[in-house]
Amino acid sequence: MPANRLEFRAAVVRQIRAFFDDRGFVEVETPVRIAAPAPEPHIDCPPSIDRFLRASPELQMKKLLAAGMDKIYQLGPCFRLGENGRRHSDEFTMLEWYRKGAGYLDILSDMEELLRPWTRLEEIPRITVREAYLKYAGWDPFAAFDQDRFDLDMATKVEPNLGGWVFLMDYPPECASLAKLAHGHAERWELYVDGLELANAFTELCDGDEQRRRFAAARQERRALGEADYPLDEEFLELLPLVGAAAGVALGVDRLVMALSGATDIAEVRILDS
Repeated sequence: MPANRLEFRAAVVRQIRAFFDDRGFVEVETPVRIAAPAPEPHIDCPPSIDRFLRASPELQMKKLLAAGMDKIYQLGPCFRLGENGRRHSDEFTMLEWYRKGAGYLDILSDMEELLRPWTRLEEIPRITVREAYLKYAGWDPFAAFDQDRFDLDMATKVEPNLGGWVFLMDYPPECASLAKLAHGHAERWELYVDGLELANAFTELCDGDEQRRRFAAARQERRALGEADYPLDEEFLELLPLVGAAAGVALGVDRLVMALSGATDIAEVRILDS
């Protein structure tokens, strides 16, 4: 990685920390090695002796919300098996933040404010998933959802047409994962810049029974795909109702630095072990 990009990356990280510290967020550090990752299809965590290296600190950070913390953020390493390429690394840096009593639109406002010194935009444009698929793929995924078609068209038709900075809003219920459902859609958005996904945000599902059902369905899908079957984090499921209401987001720091510096390969913005 060129030294000037290393210096730029450090400046971005300093600005991120200053943003949250100035707004009363508490920086936290949760375990990198965890016993029970969230079971999401196609996201595989590397094994680490009797644990797994986390793909995200989400479950552990929500436990802190349940314990009484209100506004928290974390910058740290995350890991995903088999993700290598110009835009991917199996080790990467994630920024996540969560707010109790907030919804996904509150987190969207946080994101716009965080990025404004770089984007120079008062508001980042928005397009709903339904609008994007009707416009670029020619079908409505809310009318007849098809996961394989949805994923293929996202990669080949929708994302390539998301120019500039844009929020992709309001996903089909089948794409809810850990998000709350309301008004017929998942309260979820993703942030893109020129077709590159940077962030994924939810109004958090805080119903332990419903989350258990979703985890069970995800584990079944993982088994059908031949992927590792992770144990359930029972502590998380028991504590989840204590969160009450919350929203949060995960932002890929490496990709953000790529976008801001004009890099075309993740190896240009982070030190990789060759």
